[in-house]
Order: sequence, then structure tokens, then C-alpha cells
Amino acid sequence: MSAPDGLPPLREVVARHGLEPKKSLGQNFLYDLNLTGRIARAAGPLAGVTVVEVGPGPGGLTRALLAEGAARVVAIERDPRALPALAEIAAHYPGRLTVVDADALAFDPRPLIGDGPARIVANLPYNVGTPLLTGWLDGEAWPPWWDSLTLMFQREVAERIVADEGARADYGRLGVLCGWRTEADILFDVSPSAFVPPPKVTSSIVRLVPRPDPLPCRVGALEAVTRAAFGQRRKMLRQSLKPLTPDPGTILAAAGLPETARAEEVPVAGFVALANAWEAGRGR
Repeated sequence: MSAPDGLPPLREVVARHGLEPKKSLGQNFLYDLNLTGRIARAAGPLAGVTVVEVGPGPGGLTRALLAEGAARVVAIERDPRALPALAEIAAHYPGRLTVVDADALAFDPRPLIGDGPARIVANLPYNVGTPLLTGWLDGEAWPPWWDSLTLMFQREVAERIVADEGARADYGRLGVLCGWRTEADILFDVSPSAFVPPPKVTSSIVRLVPRPDPLPCRVGALEAVTRAAFGQRRKMLRQSLKPLTPDPGTILAAAGLPETARAEEVPVAGFVALANAWEAGRGR
């Protein structure tokens, strides 16, 4: 029996192409097309949008993105076993699916996007989700080339992405970076039972929208101060910042922060002020 989009059911596709998920690639497949459709819709209206998808596997989310009206999908897949299955989807949607055989950590999709809005939607492999996200948020140029990220992570990673100083246990360098440059929200959870094989953790869909005018700061400076501050998060900042400067008190005063504060108590704006104070002190 065909699925609603006229293509074979995903279980049949996986069996026919020998696509059993590989643990080494962090693969967990979603077979429920109702769920992949919900994820695609969470990215907002897709008409006229080019979507970049990472790790499409057998193409369940790819099919949903195309069925929901994405103008084009650029699917980046490093597992060569998945390419024939994705080629079948490309044939079903002529001119709307570009499959790239590459490692997303080392591939820049921008030359394939062209004009018009672009967004990233992906059920990210667990083992590369965080480095991919930080790569999309990094770089001195802003706003970015994408207008939103709709991504699946382990729930504990999702909580770190959206955390602020009010959620001290989860708040860290990732929360500062995401909070500085984006507005991030957890949209809904996905049960382990939805996957094959089922992971040992709950997953969450997170949507991040770039702030048009984040507080001015150099990315490298923010990364340096958060690395030092959260590297010894139980210590007061006057101690944890010593690897950066012999006189933490001076930059803390310039940033308007008490020397006795700990990293988990400092809001994003405080870290931006601290990074700028550290940069200014180095320039003197």
C-alpha cells in the first residue's frame, strides 16, 4: 500500500534498500509520516522556501517537507546506502530535491540555495547535532543565510539550548550563544517509541529564529569568556576568569557584574558586556 504522497511506505523502502539504522552514524529513523508532517509544519509555511535537511536517511522528513510545499529541499546525506531511496523521492518530485553526498559538518550548502528564503529543518543525528548548531550560529556575519532552524535534539540538549540564568542546571555556553543570537523555543517532544531503533532518551523539536539585531559583540570574545566562566562554573567569576586575565575584577566592574557572581547567575546580556569589557581591556 502506498503512503498518502504516492510513494511506498518507509518500512518497505528501508527493507528494499537494506537501510537498517547504523549506530555509528547516530541513525534513528522515523516511519510515522503523520509525525514527520508535524515536524515539517512546525517550520512554518514552506511555499517558496528552500529547505536544507541534514541526515535525511530513507527520506521520511524529506517527503513531508516536499508534501508541505517546500519549493526545494537540499538534503545532505553521508550514508551512501540512503542515496538510491532519496533518488526515488527526487524522481517523484522533479526538480525539487537536490541530494548531496557529503558530511554536513564540512559542507556549505549556500551555493545551492540561490535567491529567496532558506531554512534548516532536520532530525539531526544525535552525535553531530550540537556541533552543527554551533556552526550555524557562529561566524561574525549576522543575520545568517537561514531564516529559522527547526531541529530535533535529545531533550537534555534542547533544554540547554533554551536555558537562561533562571534554569541554572541547564544554563551554559550553548544557552548563552543561542540566547544571544536567536529566540529559541521547544515546540514538542517525540517519544522514543516513534523511532527505529528506539533511543534511550526523549527527543524534542526546537525552533530557533535569528534576532535581527543581537547585542553587539565579537563571537570569539563571547566564546572565550563563556569557556572560562563555565569551565569552572562552581567558582565565583573572580576566580574562573583568571585564565583569561590576571585582573578579573577590572573587567567585571566594567561589565557591571559582581566579583562574587557565578557563571550560572549571569544573563546573556551580562556575558556580552563581559566579553566586550575583556576585548576593550586587551586593546589597551
